[in-house]
Amino acid sequence: QVQLVESGGGSVEAGGSLRLSCAVSGYTYPTRCMAWFRQAPGKEREAVATIFTGSRSTYYSDSAKSRFTISHDNAQNTLFLQMSSLGPEDTAVYYCANDGGRRDVGSGDYCFHFGVWDTWGQGTQVTVS
Repeated sequence: QVQLVESGGGSVEAGGSLRLSCAVSGYTYPTRCMAWFRQAPGKEREAVATIFTGSRSTYYSDSAKSRFTISHDNAQNTLFLQMSSLGPEDTAVYYCANDGGRRDVGSGDYCFHFGVWDTWGQGTQVTVS
C-alpha cells in the first residue's frame, strides 16, 4: 500500500521561500504522475504542480508558474516542491498526491489535466504573513 508523508511546511514572511518534501513508501510504478495540491481556508483544493516521473516533465498552475518548482528524486522516491516569492495568498495546507496508474509515457500537462489521484498525504501547513 502506497503511503505519502509530507514535511517542510511552516511559517514564513512574505517574499520568503520554503521547500516541501513528500516521502513515498510502498510499491509504486516507476513512471507515473505525482502532484502537489493546496487547500486554503474556505476554498476548494486546487492543483499547484504536477510531474511525470518518467520524463520529469512538469506543469504548473498559473499562480505557481515561475515561483514554484516541482521535482522528484527517483532513487529516494521523494517528491519536492520548492516555493519562492511566497505571498499571503499561498497560505494553505499543501498535499502531495500519487496517481496509481501505470503509464510508460506521459507529461506534466497530461498529469495536471487527467491525473487520477488515488493516494494522498496528510498535508502540511504553509503560512505566509
